[in-house]
Amino acid sequence: MERTERIALLHGLLTRNRYGLSNDRLMREAECSRSTLYRDLSFMRDTLGAPLEHEGDPARIWRYVNRDASAFQLPGVWLSADELYALMLAQQVLQRTGAGLLGQALGPLQPRIHKILGDKARRLDRLRVLRTQARNGNQTVFRIVTESVLEGRQLRFTYQARSTQQERQRLVSPQRLIHHKDNWYLDAWDPEQSALRRFALDRIHKPELSAEAAIDIPSAELDTHQEAGYGIFAGPITATAVIHFTPHAARWIADEHWHPAQRQRLLPDGTLELTLPYANPRELLMDVQRYGADAEIIAPTELREHMRAMLAAALGRYAAG
Repeated sequence: MERTERIALLHGLLTRNRYGLSNDRLMREAECSRSTLYRDLSFMRDTLGAPLEHEGDPARIWRYVNRDASAFQLPGVWLSADELYALMLAQQVLQRTGAGLLGQALGPLQPRIHKILGDKARRLDRLRVLRTQARNGNQTVFRIVTESVLEGRQLRFTYQARSTQQERQRLVSPQRLIHHKDNWYLDAWDPEQSALRRFALDRIHKPELSAEAAIDIPSAELDTHQEAGYGIFAGPITATAVIHFTPHAARWIADEHWHPAQRQRLLPDGTLELTLPYANPRELLMDVQRYGADAEIIAPTELREHMRAMLAAALGRYAAG
């Protein structure tokens, strides 16, 4: 963890814990040694003006002085990449949604963003979140679905499956709203199938809030069921893929995060072996296909054959000319 990340983390911890935190807790959270912790805290106090005080000699508990803690902000941009992305996304969502439900909820963030960034906020338009694969969405649908999730109410809607184009009426218990690759999805309990299902918001039509409370699924169960598979296709793991990338592609793949349970191994010839679990192979096949001849599925056999068929079909289109 870099120093700027540690200081931002320490500031957040001390702001949220008014009675202070021990050396051991701060070292554990910041993943640093005692000497590094002392240097960072001293820098915060002496250079950045943080209202720090400690208890004990040597120091055992660190806290912000209560009367000054709420007014103190780290100067400059002390943000991680994820935090900066969140600010950028919130800023652009506000600009797009205006005075709708989401705009009302995020509205108070606007002055907060400017306060965090200070004078640098005037150049916030120089930051962009590019939406390259976003499908057209309906703001009314988004508002009603969001409300159903936040209020814990059942939701009735018409769903048009992309694969068949058939429409069906659904009454579900919303659980989570998910943003994946510039598109939004709803995780919900479907009593008709007695299962958790994932619905693309751009395929939801005529949503209506029900007065009935939604069946609430524990977060741990949602994590286990919906995040085990690869990408947006949820469900229990059915297989494990082994993919080889050429030494050329390995330079990029080595730094990419495909799945929480992925494993990487560098082979003697420079080939990178990526191993990861999946449920539905569709998105995994599309992602591997992006690397063309620089990627090869090794196992399982079914997945390898599926990719072979996809590539043969693509080649057939070009051979016809």
